[in-house]
Amino acid sequence: MQHVRYLRYVDAVARTGSIRKAAERLNVVSSAVNRRILDLEAEIGTALFERLPRGVRLTPAGELFVAYLRRALADVDRVQSEIEDLEGLRRGVVRIAAIEGLATHFLPAVIHDFQREHPKVAFSTVICGRDEVVARVKRFEADLGLVFNPAPDADLRYLAEIEQRLCAFVPEDHSLAGRRSVRLSECVEYPLAVPDRSLGGRALLDAFLSKRSLRLEPSLESNSYELMRHFVMRTGGVYFQISMGAPPPGERSGLVAIPLEERGLASGKLVLCAERSRTLPVAAAMVVEDMRATLESLVS
Repeated sequence: MQHVRYLRYVDAVARTGSIRKAAERLNVVSSAVNRRILDLEAEIGTALFERLPRGVRLTPAGELFVAYLRRALADVDRVQSEIEDLEGLRRGVVRIAAIEGLATHFLPAVIHDFQREHPKVAFSTVICGRDEVVARVKRFEADLGLVFNPAPDADLRYLAEIEQRLCAFVPEDHSLAGRRSVRLSECVEYPLAVPDRSLGGRALLDAFLSKRSLRLEPSLESNSYELMRHFVMRTGGVYFQISMGAPPPGERSGLVAIPLEERGLASGKLVLCAERSRTLPVAAAMVVEDMRATLESLVS
């Protein structure tokens, strides 16, 4: 399908802001990409890109056209997936954007379980901050997004959601490790690592602290839970993360998750989402069912 290939050329140029970089990504020569764009512009009757001294930029018409082509390409991928499903192949690539808190335990388990039944389905997973997860879903760069407390957005369709509490994570030999719950005022006695404002859990902490005299004085602020984990393992400190970051029962990680018990400390929602207008490819839709069942089992 030649026209689909040319749409992908335009998409790649729009994403990279450069004909040369897009050609490198597509593994074709720059002149071929430029020629097809010029052909499309001639056919449409207007410029899609403004040529700049360094790179290109979408024109208003180009922005409209790119929004159209990304929906068209998503439909092509879905139809191809459905054709393969009719042939019993169950092939495909499921693209997921997710917050880091799910990278250690939840996502590896879901992917492993799914591929035991469907070994021909591959996964492409990007771990990023909350806002970037949403942006990738809306730009059709990810079929599915897993995000904590996303801002209301009419372009998102929620496929599943689960309530999540903030927990204090400490080493197994920590003096707080045997507790069933803990208060923030008890945590401040230890070296603290807190999520930065790109992570959803930070908003819950800030909302609670804004109405209290208690102030946190973190030794470390980061957008990486992996860094915070290693920090508290070395220092005997405490860091804060949603409960999904804890290992499943029976699996040791060297850390213990203790629920924060504070009146007025809100819980949040872990959301599985997709772009509202999309009909998901078969493989992605199947992953949704598995993830939904897994999430439901955590609250049953």
